[in-house]
Amino acid sequence: MILDGTQPSAITAALDALASGDLIGLPTETVYGLAADACNASAVAKIFSTKGRPADHPLIVHVPDAHAVARFASEVPAFAQRLIDAFWPGPLTLILPRREGVAEAAAGGHPSIGLRCPSHPVAHELLRAGAERGIFGVAAPSANRFGRVSPTTAAHVSSEFGDDLLVLDGGPCTIGIESAIIDCTRGAPVVLRPGQLVRMDIERAAGTKVVTKEELAAPDPQAPGTLLAHYAPAARVRMMEAKELRAALDLLGADAAGIAIWSRTELRSASSRAILRRMPLDAAAVAQQLFAVLRGFDDEGVKLIWIETPPDNPEWDGVRDRLTRAAASA
Repeated sequence: MILDGTQPSAITAALDALASGDLIGLPTETVYGLAADACNASAVAKIFSTKGRPADHPLIVHVPDAHAVARFASEVPAFAQRLIDAFWPGPLTLILPRREGVAEAAAGGHPSIGLRCPSHPVAHELLRAGAERGIFGVAAPSANRFGRVSPTTAAHVSSEFGDDLLVLDGGPCTIGIESAIIDCTRGAPVVLRPGQLVRMDIERAAGTKVVTKEELAAPDPQAPGTLLAHYAPAARVRMMEAKELRAALDLLGADAAGIAIWSRTELRSASSRAILRRMPLDAAAVAQQLFAVLRGFDDEGVKLIWIETPPDNPEWDGVRDRLTRAAASA
């Protein structure tokens, strides 16, 4: 059941569902989430079972504002507070030490917890009104089957889980890829997952050098959305340079059937059965379209998706990360 998230009655219905221990589909600026009361362990368990997600793989808890952090985190380092001040509400998740006895199921049993304050007006209103009813945060991973393509519209969510799930419609997501995740439990900000925010901006706001997980010798903590294989459509995904795409199309000629290509470079195929789609030149526009494009190619029934390799610069890090993980699932 899709409800207009801008209507107060829809927010009330969604909060009633959350208070009853049910799940809802929630729009954010990044992707749609499958949400439950973060402090209701049985409701959180429904997220794991519904998605088919391992119960020890932690979820991000969405909170209405910075003041709510203290309910879930036992400590906020100074650089983490600076990141909150700079980027919340917005597409940034911080991993912080978890308060003992709080949201243990949502954290997958780990001593840390991921917190984010979304900027989407529907999400903000639900979280604000939820706090007034004693729902101080919602656990909300992407509203899709585990490992598959994230949803960026209410219709995507309903296609995943059916009409029985209450979904608040907030329109297409404006960012289109998940939030950046910064681990704040190791004395310095560590990028576990890139997003729309680029490293230079994060460093400037934090007032300290940002470290990537590849630069650390220590093992990675469990964090949402950091599996090698993730965000995958049914079709096999491969990233290729423009010259490789041209060569492959020339080699296949009229036999290029069941293939979809998304490229910044203008390409031609001798086959009328190949699907060629132009990719925007702007990284933010590509991110906004990415998951919808992958879902659309699946709807066309293609077997292979070839995508032109993103440029090697920071603005494309989030897109490159999602495509690398999608290709790893092949």
